[in-house]
Amino acid sequence: MHMLTKNARAFRERAAAHADEFSLLANGQSPQALFITCSDSRVIPSLITGARPGELFELRTAGNIIPAHHPDRPSSEAATIEYAVEVLGVADIVICGHSHCGAVGAIVRREDLTAVPSVRDWLQSAASPPAGAAPSTPDIAEAVQDHVLSQLDRLRGYPSVTRGLADGRLTLHGWFYEIHTGSVLAHRAHADAFLPL
Repeated sequence: MHMLTKNARAFRERAAAHADEFSLLANGQSPQALFITCSDSRVIPSLITGARPGELFELRTAGNIIPAHHPDRPSSEAATIEYAVEVLGVADIVICGHSHCGAVGAIVRREDLTAVPSVRDWLQSAASPPAGAAPSTPDIAEAVQDHVLSQLDRLRGYPSVTRGLADGRLTLHGWFYEIHTGSVLAHRAHADAFLPL
């Protein structure tokens, strides 16, 4: 924590070197995309995309899970998605899963999570484990990619997303980030496969 605190104290000096950029940010935001990914500390959206401050609106959840839309049950996820689409007018939404994901691994391995009931209940809300259940590789790439597609389907059920897709002002993207290589794959509908960007 000491190093994080030290860097936070020094940030003002680093920001001063980009004073014009930071003063523009004070006027508001107009991000290019909503980037939905896992809370995992190894996944850093701005590092992966090279985004500058103000270019990504982020939503991070355990396992990059999008809960099913329930209009009578407000959630932070629903509010973030609606705000990004309706107020900020993002043109793109990316759902980015990642290799070695503990959340998806717990789902496919059907791990006993009784000691962490909130985690257990959150993961159970994600969906049932993919067919075949047992991961074929340690990075659980196939299971994570299937999970990304499942979350994209859930996202399509949000009214603001449904309208944006119908109007042609919104595009959805499914990405898979390999922690151990730094590679990013994107789902290509024509091939029904995750291919290099």
